[in-house]
Amino acid sequence: MSVGSALTFSDRELRDLAIAWVALGVAFAVFFAGGGSGLVSLLSRGGFAAAVVVSLLTAGLGFLIHELAHKVVAVRFGQVAEFRADYGMLFLAVVSALAGFIFAAPGAVYHRGVLSDKEHGLIALAGPAVNLVLAVVFVPVLLLGVFTGSGFLDLVGSRGVAINLFLAAFNLLPFGALDGRTVLDWSTPVFVAVFVPSVVLAVLVVFVFGVGF
Repeated sequence: MSVGSALTFSDRELRDLAIAWVALGVAFAVFFAGGGSGLVSLLSRGGFAAAVVVSLLTAGLGFLIHELAHKVVAVRFGQVAEFRADYGMLFLAVVSALAGFIFAAPGAVYHRGVLSDKEHGLIALAGPAVNLVLAVVFVPVLLLGVFTGSGFLDLVGSRGVAINLFLAAFNLLPFGALDGRTVLDWSTPVFVAVFVPSVVLAVLVVFVFGVGF
């Protein structure tokens, strides 16, 4: 495949993306409801559908656009690349959410072809980078919700900002198969320039100011 090849999706890949998106939406809706007991309360109030929609627009999109960013850059470098859902991990995400915590690893983009260290690094960096961009995109939604008094927009905006900052910081950790390890192996200056602001922003927004929770 030549550099700059057209971005295409197989039927299987589209199915995996759709299933992963829905499963994450359900899992995060349950998690933010407070687990199994909170889910019962949410169902009794008739708010489960709205909670799933919020999670689809925030956590679901954050995870999937992260993976699609890897695919786009990999294809740009001439790779054959496709997303594959991990059904076992998706099931675990839902079960863990019922238990009151969440562990989400919906799948990954697999690619093949010859790459330089820089190309490997840029493919890995694309996922966290797009999460940082998405966090910025959700800021106007949050502000619009605050100024108009729309609880739905406020919730979507705050969760969108918080989840995407957390995803960027977490995936940039320089351990194991996480993106940060590949970025660090390619370029320490690039890793530091992206990792440090991501962690600082995530800690401030999520843990200090409690945005999104």
